[in-house]
Amino acid sequence: MTLAELKATLSSAAPPPVLSPALAALWQDAKGDWDAAHRIAQDIESADGAWIHAYLHRKEGDASNATYWYRHAGKPVALTSLEAEWDQIAAALLAKMG
Repeated sequence: MTLAELKATLSSAAPPPVLSPALAALWQDAKGDWDAAHRIAQDIESADGAWIHAYLHRKEGDASNATYWYRHAGKPVALTSLEAEWDQIAAALLAKMG
């Protein structure tokens, strides 16, 4: 799946079943459901989950919590727009899908 194909699924009521939990969290965020995205991200015990968690806290305006999660993810604190970071995370996760 490409980034454009992922974004095209946002017109659907539910995420495609082929999405990993990490991509499903980003999908929920893009649909405007921060709480669902956060619930999913909290259960992903990996650097990818921490990166999504960081992004979500950055989006909510909780800079100190976001910084903690960026550190846990091994990523620098994002300085790009939220949209650009979403695309960056999604592209990295899609690349892992193959």
